[in-house]
Amino acid sequence: MTRPRGLPEAVVAVPVAGVVLATHLATHAIERVVEILPTMGFLAAILLVSHLAAAEGVFTWLGAELAEICRGEPKRLLLLTFAAAAVTTAVLSLDATVVLLTPVVLATAGKLRLPARPHVYACAHLANSASTLLPVSNLTNLLAFAASGLTFAGFTALMALPWLVTIAIELGVFLWYFRADLRQPPAPRATAPKTAAPVFTLVVLAVMLAGFAVGQLVHVEPVLVAALTALVLAARALAERKIRPWQVVTEASPLLVLFVLALAVVVEAVDEHVLGGLLDTILPTAAGLPELLLAAAIAAVLANLVNNLPATLILLSAHPNPAVLPAILLGVNIGPNATYLGSLATLLWRRVLARHGEHPRDFLRLGLLTTPLSLAAATCALWLVLPG
Repeated sequence: MTRPRGLPEAVVAVPVAGVVLATHLATHAIERVVEILPTMGFLAAILLVSHLAAAEGVFTWLGAELAEICRGEPKRLLLLTFAAAAVTTAVLSLDATVVLLTPVVLATAGKLRLPARPHVYACAHLANSASTLLPVSNLTNLLAFAASGLTFAGFTALMALPWLVTIAIELGVFLWYFRADLRQPPAPRATAPKTAAPVFTLVVLAVMLAGFAVGQLVHVEPVLVAALTALVLAARALAERKIRPWQVVTEASPLLVLFVLALAVVVEAVDEHVLGGLLDTILPTAAGLPELLLAAAIAAVLANLVNNLPATLILLSAHPNPAVLPAILLGVNIGPNATYLGSLATLLWRRVLARHGEHPRDFLRLGLLTTPLSLAAATCALWLVLPG
């Protein structure tokens, strides 16, 4: 998490994983790595797709549309930012919202001479809390998807109401918390040339999303759909010289993938020797409302103690009841809004703001207001739609 001198996370994680393997601290480590390899392939592909979408101008076009539609009104810009961040997170994953959308929102607010705080905080919060909708929205979802026993469409249908409830509560709190910033009168509208919509890329992304939804019906895994999408977009971007060949590799973040694989090895050892028995004892096995609330709370606390990615791996090692698994996902996805350490996305968001000279000071206070309320409400919504 600290990454001294900007070194990649894998620099520490890979040697530690090597020690675990050499000393046989984790008897099922190799099986765990093999199990999540398709998930890692998907992560690399979707990160590349997000970068290629940015290279094709998707986020520049989106920022121009936000500026045009909001007409200089801060409250309207917040509503549009919520919509853009929720959709970006759901379709392209939370990393795209943090790394690609946040700078666009920051620039849009600056161009309109509006306070940036409500809008950039919306990107941070929805990168976590809006990542519950699709199996592909968050790496935590992908890791749990196979164990859930659900289809892509079934997962989405189950999580749709909790997703909407979470966004509605977040929006309500934001409108109240940032009410002073949102009272600013509309800024004078500056005329700007119309940005052409990247139609080809938007159509490809829509086809990718449809492929995720119907792929399982014809036994096509999400990793293949994402990889094919990346291939199509990369071929076009290379032909038009919008990216260089080496970027096709670097933007797939191979060191991040290696970090997650190493983390899986380390977490397997922690589970076998430290937390496994405890989680087996305290994780509920029934799927009543009290049990779902308890599971979500345990997952949220663990995510803020050890980060949501290792927390997910640890909780999955406890082989929770599949009926309880959606509540656990709510905990590891919504819970990280409580602290900076809850997710890697939040840490990335802080770095993005620092590069633009912004220093967030309200994150913990805002998280205290939104996280318990939205997590409890989303879990109640899950209970309502969970099959009996």
